[in-house]
Amino acid sequence: MKKATKQEIEIIKQAFLEHYSDAVTELNYKNDYELLIAIILSAQCTDKRVNIITPALFEKYPSVKELAVANLDDVKKIINSCSFFNNKAKNIIKMAQSVIMDYDGEIPHEQKELMKLAGVGNKTANVFMIEFEGANVMAVDTHVFRVSHRLGLSDAKNVTLTEADLVKKLKGDLHIFHQAMVLFGRYICKAVKPECDKCYFPQVCKTKSSFKPM
Repeated sequence: MKKATKQEIEIIKQAFLEHYSDAVTELNYKNDYELLIAIILSAQCTDKRVNIITPALFEKYPSVKELAVANLDDVKKIINSCSFFNNKAKNIIKMAQSVIMDYDGEIPHEQKELMKLAGVGNKTANVFMIEFEGANVMAVDTHVFRVSHRLGLSDAKNVTLTEADLVKKLKGDLHIFHQAMVLFGRYICKAVKPECDKCYFPQVCKTKSSFKPM
């Protein structure tokens, strides 16, 4: 597969900046605690589904204080329409306990510290930092992976190497490009039946193949 040229990368960047410069996550949240929970729940689950689940969860457990002493079965019951709800319920309770024990009840805002929490991997930490801090980092989900490969920005086989390719090629404004690629992939450059007539740069596209990380 052909790689995007420097000129094509500039076309992509300009179009994304033009259309998505104000883009934010579609997850509903009021504070850093709610955002982190929503991101953890959104792994392999749609934002729409997470937004249906979280109001009841946040009403009963409005902060790490309440969640840290939550009944596991009760949390499972609230989030049971979310994929992998058993693991996620355990993780968010454990995460809340760690935040109280190790961070004085305050969600850490550093990527390395976030990754010490249960249920928080590199992608979750990066998404949190992008959304809450506007950090210049890249997070690769299924949409970002697919879009970056279709546009020739990466030919890497996994998420980690794809992230490195995007950081190297896009450099600045990564928080905007992450949100742009998520929304572009979700609504236009879809996995099945991409809406190519709505594409901002059809001349740059390399393939309609639907890529998934190995």
